[in-house]
Amino acid sequence: MAGTTHVYAGVAGTVGAEHSGNLAGVFRQEVGDKRWDRLGGGLPEDAEVHAITVHPSDHDTIYVGSTKGLYRSGDRGNKFERLALPDGEADIWSVLVHPKDPRRIYAGATPVGVYRSDDAGAHWKKLPDPGLPNRVIMAFACRVMRLDVDPNSPDDIYATMEANGAMRSRNAGESWEDCTADLIRFCEEPKYRSRIGSQTEIEGMLDGHALACSAAAPHTVFLANRMGLFRSDDRGEHWADMEIGRFSPLTYGRDIRTSPHDPKVLYAALSPAARSTDGSIYKSDDVGKTWKRFDHGIKADATMMGVTLHPKDPNQVYAVSRAGQVFGTQDGGKSWHEHRLPDGVRDAYCVACG
Repeated sequence: MAGTTHVYAGVAGTVGAEHSGNLAGVFRQEVGDKRWDRLGGGLPEDAEVHAITVHPSDHDTIYVGSTKGLYRSGDRGNKFERLALPDGEADIWSVLVHPKDPRRIYAGATPVGVYRSDDAGAHWKKLPDPGLPNRVIMAFACRVMRLDVDPNSPDDIYATMEANGAMRSRNAGESWEDCTADLIRFCEEPKYRSRIGSQTEIEGMLDGHALACSAAAPHTVFLANRMGLFRSDDRGEHWADMEIGRFSPLTYGRDIRTSPHDPKVLYAALSPAARSTDGSIYKSDDVGKTWKRFDHGIKADATMMGVTLHPKDPNQVYAVSRAGQVFGTQDGGKSWHEHRLPDGVRDAYCVACG
């Protein structure tokens, strides 16, 4: 399959949406084809998928985070093996391959926990409990939604949680520090208060969905949460609103990614709300100072859940909506196509390509 690009969509299927009971999992499409294949080969049929990561240098290798544990495929999803986490069937919500050391892999879980492998996934250790206070009590256990590394400080790891803000490690995950106090400060202003399913109006600011770091901005973290896009220029000590509302009518931040080709370029998936009938992809060419809508001629029927960048081709960008729409461009955003997942597939959660 060398030279072939595949797009992968991860489907939770049973999380708050109508479904037939067996449509969770991973779906794969070869770019240029219209057919979606539901992958099996060792991936449990009832595994709800929350994260897919394509290895940045070995595109045959993909990692899948699911309710049934962490899985790896060495042949683009034809066969999977479950990786031996200390908690075998841990519910995995995020997977990160270290950008400087691809043998080091992190996985984030619910209840909040982080696992690390230093030998390309052969062995794993559970990192120390971050010990964060339970500030927001939701109907679900708090989960580690995204992990990222500061390329300028490769032992600096950041994580955001749904719904408990953000945390960091300065020593590759051996200990953790809370980065949430300054996010809570925003709630002194009424426009940052939001309560949907908890006991507190700080819920919205702590409802973290994604974060990203950039080699073009040392010690800086970009965060996407319910209330918008935020940045910290001092390793998470203090946060500033990036005021995405100046550029987009959609401000619910579901995903944010740094381009692997140009660290000044960021992409964000924005929508009106968690359950909505709209969504779009925005792009920044100046490390988040300004943004422009990037997708053209498409209509998302639901919240835009994720965006992914091809690790080798800067012209290829893909996105997925909660309704199972997968959008893509192969010409740097000049034209877009839509390929819906098979009929009946609902609650698409993530997208990856390589």
